[in-house]
Amino acid sequence: MSGTSLDGIDAVLAAARGRQFRLLESVHLSYPARLRSRLLALQQSAHDELRRAALLANELSDLHAVAVRRLLSRAGVGARAVAAIGCHGQTVRHRPRDGYTVQVVNGARLAERSGVTVVCDFRSRDIAAGGEGAPLVPAFHAAMFRHATRDRTIVNIGGMANVTGLPARGAVTGFDCGPGNVMTDAWIAERRGKRYDANGAWAARGRVISPLLRKLLLHPFLHRRPPKSTGREEFNLRWVKRLLSGNERAADVQATLLELTALAIARAVRRHCARAREVFVCGGGARNRLLLARLAALLPGKRIATTAALGIDPQHVEALAFAWLARQALKSKPGNLPAVTGARGARVLGAVYPK
Repeated sequence: MSGTSLDGIDAVLAAARGRQFRLLESVHLSYPARLRSRLLALQQSAHDELRRAALLANELSDLHAVAVRRLLSRAGVGARAVAAIGCHGQTVRHRPRDGYTVQVVNGARLAERSGVTVVCDFRSRDIAAGGEGAPLVPAFHAAMFRHATRDRTIVNIGGMANVTGLPARGAVTGFDCGPGNVMTDAWIAERRGKRYDANGAWAARGRVISPLLRKLLLHPFLHRRPPKSTGREEFNLRWVKRLLSGNERAADVQATLLELTALAIARAVRRHCARAREVFVCGGGARNRLLLARLAALLPGKRIATTAALGIDPQHVEALAFAWLARQALKSKPGNLPAVTGARGARVLGAVYPK
């Protein structure tokens, strides 16, 4: 898995038996700075982008193959023992309303390099069926985290944030609720040359700019009803800068952007998962102590914890989800939840490239 944050590849090895899905080993491979900048450049149309995208897909696939080899070496497992690689690819465009989404990867090349069957392009079938193509992780959340008697909420905070409602009885719900780390990462990268704000330390030095926050909260996506999904197309620094006067302290802007993320999540939980008394956080945002503290303050009466309390490290949940989705594809079982994505029905997701 590599998410909107563009930090690198999270690779996990999972063992499946019946409904059990167990983590055996994990590896993280950071993106080199130049690769990350070239991927960011693909977010916008520019000269020769088809060729650039194709070459980046090849380069990314080679890097994924390196991650797979390191993972299997660390676990002491041979490639022949692996049923499939579930590869999300790197999202560079997500336009479900226009009928497409683009995750850069070359599945055939990865299968050739790794000697393992590859399943990728998970989102396109759901979009073809009229859905948003995202979020896809709620189906995995339901399989792993649903409780027989307690209503739960899972909040994934990656580049974007999404919420999964897991009622003890009734339908699973889920949707993207707004920006996760994408805005704070981008602001600190531009102003301080850092890739992320560790524990929200820089944001903690600032004060929320109330007039700016009110303007940010007017973003149309935040007021759309689910099903819905989003990406860098809607939440980016260009949008923020249009709302700045130029006189703001940089740390205050950072504090305001973090508050935007926390408020968007809290409002989604209150409106759509009100009965849940447990909120479990995963993704990179689970490591941001200030963000978790703000969620606790905005959601009084609810237990705020990470998915580590449920037995899965918050950094591994999304990668495990795409391993699970690959298994669903090989078994010809649906991977989407129509109530979440808005698709016309359950669909088997993913394109398969045999080894």
